[in-house]
Amino acid sequence: MDRYIVILAAGKGTRMKSDMPKVLHQVGGKAMVEMVLDASEALNPKKIVTIVGHGGDQVRQTIGDRSAVVEQKEQLGTGHAILMAEPELDDLSGMTLIASGDAPLFTVDTLNRLFDFHAQSGNAVTVLTAQAPDPTGYGRIVRDEQGNVVRIVEQKDATPEEAAIHEINTGVYVFDNKLLFKSLHEVTNDNAQGEYYLPDTLEILRNEGYTVGAYIMDDFDESMGVNDRVALAKANKVLRDRTNEAHMRAGVTLIDPATTYIDVDVKIGPDTVIEPNVVLKGKTTIGSRVYLTSGTQIRDSDVEDDAQIDASHLEEAHVGKAATIGPFAHLRPKADLAEKAHAGNFVEVKNAQLGKGSKMGHLSYLGDATVGEDVNIGAGTIFVNYDGKHKYHTTIGDRSFIGSNTKIIAPVTIGKEALTAAGSTITDDIPDHAMGIARSRQTVKPDFWKRTALFEKFGQQD
Repeated sequence: MDRYIVILAAGKGTRMKSDMPKVLHQVGGKAMVEMVLDASEALNPKKIVTIVGHGGDQVRQTIGDRSAVVEQKEQLGTGHAILMAEPELDDLSGMTLIASGDAPLFTVDTLNRLFDFHAQSGNAVTVLTAQAPDPTGYGRIVRDEQGNVVRIVEQKDATPEEAAIHEINTGVYVFDNKLLFKSLHEVTNDNAQGEYYLPDTLEILRNEGYTVGAYIMDDFDESMGVNDRVALAKANKVLRDRTNEAHMRAGVTLIDPATTYIDVDVKIGPDTVIEPNVVLKGKTTIGSRVYLTSGTQIRDSDVEDDAQIDASHLEEAHVGKAATIGPFAHLRPKADLAEKAHAGNFVEVKNAQLGKGSKMGHLSYLGDATVGEDVNIGAGTIFVNYDGKHKYHTTIGDRSFIGSNTKIIAPVTIGKEALTAAGSTITDDIPDHAMGIARSRQTVKPDFWKRTALFEKFGQQD
């Protein structure tokens, strides 16, 4: 049976106190609506339709071409929102899942089970429910003596007996697609809010003789919706715990999972060890047997096997096999360290390649450069690449030695097995096997001490 999915993403999210649409706030490093789309795509539907409203242009930009998008111009309730999808789905046969763009924690496994249960039961609609430890604020599932769903009662309308029910509505449904839109046309707005509510379709279908069922999910935490910043933090914690557990079960050591922050798209190889207070963001890939110490933050970067990164920040960088970084290094976009390269403490690299086995140990800046293999770059070396308008490139050949406190004024090419004298300001090319010296000769002035204020202060000791 064909599957279709409608994602509700039109709400303003007033309680978020934000100019940004609620569904674009992030959990696990991705917008909530992206998380829902990820799960939806994994269900192999024939079509996904997303309903947008507040901040619709921003939501459309985030969604891209992953879903058909329709607009709910007036906020008239969930039933009215889903009717906006009718032109996309009304003539199709199959099952339609209704999901919320602000409920990002449902797993593909749970939603697949819901689809399968619905198909096997022959229901007109199946509600995904959960047993809530504290059901306060949720709609309660009222069943008859045979266990059939009679109705969903909201908190404010519940009798004391109904309020004691712990089975709650998660806000996720699977409908027979054609019956969905048929019943939506029968929903009225005869309520205090003057809105059209999706749950009203259950009573309509039941009164017309159709079967209304419910599937109870295993994990209540999956049903968590996000309406404010407190709930956003809770959802992030649930997802972080889930993500960290998956990595640990796959062979990654997290010294303290509670203080390790790993986005959902991050990939990590086995036998990697991650100390507390490490943040891995975006589409970062970490190889096997990598060691990451406390204070490391990595975003959208690739780190190969056996590398070690010590209290450093990386953005859109590549770290080769067995390379070592830090402590307190900063690898900016397009930094590329080859196998066994080393960028040490207080080193910054941007748009530059540091070749295999090359070392840049201390207090240096490498920008817009290509450095060959087994090159030593001394402490305090600066690649001067910017004239206020343009960036210029430097090339250094294999096995060259750059003396400490060298300034390389790009564009410059330094050959292989070449050297620069410490303290030089290099403005011209240096051929292979040569040494460049660009500094003033030292002048020594005897007894100059007596001409200074220091002599007046300290005198002179023989």
